Amino acid sequence: MSKSLSQIGLPALGLSALALAIAVTYANRNHGESRIESLETRISQVQAQESSANEQAQAQASRAAELEQKIADVQAAAMERMASADLTTPAPTSDGAFGIGRTALAEEIAAWDVDVLPGGRGLPEGSGDALIGEEVFVKKCASCHGDFAEGVDNWPVLAGGFDTLADEDPVKTVGSYWPHLSTAWDYISRSMPFGEAGTLTADETYAIVAYILYSNDLVDDDFVLSNENFAEVDMYNMNGFVIDDRPELEYEKWRTEPCMKNCKDEVEITMRSVFLVNTPAEGGSESVMNHSSVEGLPTFSSEGPSFIPAATTKPAEETVAKAEPATQNAEETNDNAALIAAGKKAFKKCKACHKIGEGAKNASGPILTDIVGSPAGQVDGFKYSKALKEAAEDGLVWDAAALDAFLTKPKEFIKKTKMSFGGLKKENDRLAIIEYLKTNGE
Repeated sequence: MSKSLSQIGLPALGLSALALAIAVTYANRNHGESRIESLETRISQVQAQESSANEQAQAQASRAAELEQKIADVQAAAMERMASADLTTPAPTSDGAFGIGRTALAEEIAAWDVDVLPGGRGLPEGSGDALIGEEVFVKKCASCHGDFAEGVDNWPVLAGGFDTLADEDPVKTVGSYWPHLSTAWDYISRSMPFGEAGTLTADETYAIVAYILYSNDLVDDDFVLSNENFAEVDMYNMNGFVIDDRPELEYEKWRTEPCMKNCKDEVEITMRSVFLVNTPAEGGSESVMNHSSVEGLPTFSSEGPSFIPAATTKPAEETVAKAEPATQNAEETNDNAALIAAGKKAFKKCKACHKIGEGAKNASGPILTDIVGSPAGQVDGFKYSKALKEAAEDGLVWDAAALDAFLTKPKEFIKKTKMSFGGLKKENDRLAIIEYLKTNGE
């Protein structure tokens, strides 16, 4: 007798459900036990960390108490010695070293031993040429010393000034005054750039020094300075210094007691300052001759000045009558005068290196008197770059068009010119300077 499908399937499903329930219950129990074990392990770890922290705190507290006791003992001993000892008694001498510190490593000594001597001793290995030096100089030095070492405002001039040391106002530069090239290398490496001392690499320093030599016409533009040829460079004023023999010949005469007798009853001023420094409203400074004399000045004694000079009134400014509308020629004259005045003002960017007018002398650049319309490279006594000499041989004449092109971008107009000035972007400034140059600064 056969059974129906439902009679067979239902008991089988019931057994499967029962087995599944038993399996889930067993799995839940195992998970619970694993979770409990994990928590117990974590508790044990926290307790161990707490115990270690307590031990460290106790050790630190013990050490602090020990140090405090030592300080108290030292202070007590010092008070006892002060109370019983003679304060004038010399301090006890120590046998041998104190045992503080260690011997400096050779690398540590080398890091501090950076001085360079005149013969080149102490120089690091490296090299740099004037062309690379110009790029580094413009980037890191020109903000104070100008693009071509002419000096900005009151910052030092580094180029020019040759044969001025005997003048009333000598120009002391690396080229005209310094007897040893090592002074430049040592100082630049140690102290420059301003505010970033010590950041230059050895190669950058060689390149900057090479560019300064080039700016002073002491080397050519392709010169490469290195630790190997450094000592071969002869400075212009290398023989301009003498051994100081004053300690042997003069100090003894100076170190006698002053007599304090037969002093002058009164003192008179015999000279005035040769130069006066003007500070224009637009900035910068200008050194001008002082034409005042000593006539009419008081003498001075212990009682004060013999008299006080009367104050002088400022001369009244001349009233310039307003010009009536005139002919076209008169208007052109006025326009040209304004253009020349603007050129004189713009020429301040050039006057640090170039002089113009009667009595002008070459500086780091040639004089510009009668420059307009003259052939290039003709100023006596000035050492031109190879590039400008070649341009002069090719027939370059400084007419208005050539001057305008050169002032726009000097390095594009004459490749490898040693004039590293960036140029004048404004056409009006260039035209004004050219008109001013035509007047020879008058």
